[in-house]
Amino acid sequence: MTENTVRALDHLVLPTANLDLARKRLGALGFTVAPQGVHPFGTTNACVYFADGTFLEPLAIGDLDTVKSAAVTGNSFILRDRLFRETYGDEGLSAVVFATKDAEADHALFAEAGISAGSMVEFSRPSLDAAGRADVASFRLAFASDGSPGAFLFTCERRKVPAIDRSTLERHANGATRITQIDAVAPDADAFARFLAKAANASVTADRKIALSNGMLDVSEASQAADPRFIAVTFGIRDLAAASALFNANGIDYETRENALRVPATAGQGVDFIFEETR
Repeated sequence: MTENTVRALDHLVLPTANLDLARKRLGALGFTVAPQGVHPFGTTNACVYFADGTFLEPLAIGDLDTVKSAAVTGNSFILRDRLFRETYGDEGLSAVVFATKDAEADHALFAEAGISAGSMVEFSRPSLDAAGRADVASFRLAFASDGSPGAFLFTCERRKVPAIDRSTLERHANGATRITQIDAVAPDADAFARFLAKAANASVTADRKIALSNGMLDVSEASQAADPRFIAVTFGIRDLAAASALFNANGIDYETRENALRVPATAGQGVDFIFEETR
């Protein structure tokens, strides 16, 4: 990352108590959900991929003994996930993840800026396409935090991209094409916005918006909030009427807003989802 390069969103981590329930909920919302992935440190996921390379990562505890062992060895990913779950429960949006080509450099930058959230994590795992074909994906992660338990950041260096076809997984019945915005609240919104901007190598507007190269972070003041939290995700969709019809058919409760549908958080969907028609 150069001094003037604004970071890009890579993915979002959404802890869940039950991966099968999350898969069912996301499927009912019209998302195509990938086959289950297994991390070597005991967590599992079932991702929702978008054509621009970003994705949602519902995250569950798959092997508790392995997770406990990873925590003992200081695995930063597991420790941050544990802190979130112990503080706020098993459902939510714990982390915004930025893309990077050099996680080691990011780790050094975060340490120098006083926002490092622990040691780097490097791992590989099998990755499957919709037909079940497998290849290995490898990652290196660098972590940042403002010290609170409710939200953290990390950068993700994709060291080996699996040679599989994800095109089927990137098409969604609800018409979602990408993540456009992540909303956050904080008791000191200005301070949290400054932290996000520092980690994103971006600037903050007067109304606390941080523009990434492929999306937006938006921070609001919430004096009743104990800690900063990520509370909503907005998706760009092609056809609002078609998404509304799908939600009605699948029994999804939602609120209609100007040019958007808001689906309240529930089990398997840890934060509010907003579906906004984009042209």
